[in-house]
Amino acid sequence: MKNKQELKREKIHNFTSLRSVMEILRGEEGCPWDREQTHESIRKCLIEETYEVVEAIDTKNTTLLREELGDLLFQVMFHARIEEEKGTFTIDDVIQDITEKMIHRHPHVFEEEKAADSEAVIQNWEEIKSKEKQIKSVSQALHRVPPCLPALMRAQKIQGKARKKLSVGYGSKEDALNAGRKCLEGAVQKEDIRETLADTVFALCAAAELAGVDLEAALSHRCDAFLKNME
Repeated sequence: MKNKQELKREKIHNFTSLRSVMEILRGEEGCPWDREQTHESIRKCLIEETYEVVEAIDTKNTTLLREELGDLLFQVMFHARIEEEKGTFTIDDVIQDITEKMIHRHPHVFEEEKAADSEAVIQNWEEIKSKEKQIKSVSQALHRVPPCLPALMRAQKIQGKARKKLSVGYGSKEDALNAGRKCLEGAVQKEDIRETLADTVFALCAAAELAGVDLEAALSHRCDAFLKNME
């Protein structure tokens, strides 16, 4: 590990420098705030930094993207350092695991297997992932969709997997849109429309998935358009 004086003298920093900064901040003579943090306390920071990276991508701001990727990397280092202090794993283990995973999940690149197109790559990826995670049923696959995802994104992922693996759901985007329309019409007759509106949005998520539309991104863009009209 590099010490404080070495880090201050350096003009060009690298991965070792960042790791040293993290260790110093969490050390006995480091930052009181950084030393107090846990996975749970900085969980929201990880989410916020991720969205700030997305914002930089959406705005095509490469200067901001460079900065925000650094902030996100620091969050990864932070979480890994917390576990290193417990003796469970280090950032080196994280790098080892992700490198092995990428090699294993790209047999069409690192082995002799072939993949005709991107769709074949995705199919191979899912099959390899299922074997790695010992996913033996479609139900298990559906439950592995992270519950902490934004609801629209989660609904699309669940319905996409259910349709592809179980042939469950709507046969076409028209069917899904019609179902959403009926749900919305029924909401007019009810005082408590919470569940009906949820059913409507769920059907619209299915229509978006069938149409290849990222509804989360589409709605975000619609919000931007609304705000711009208010100027």
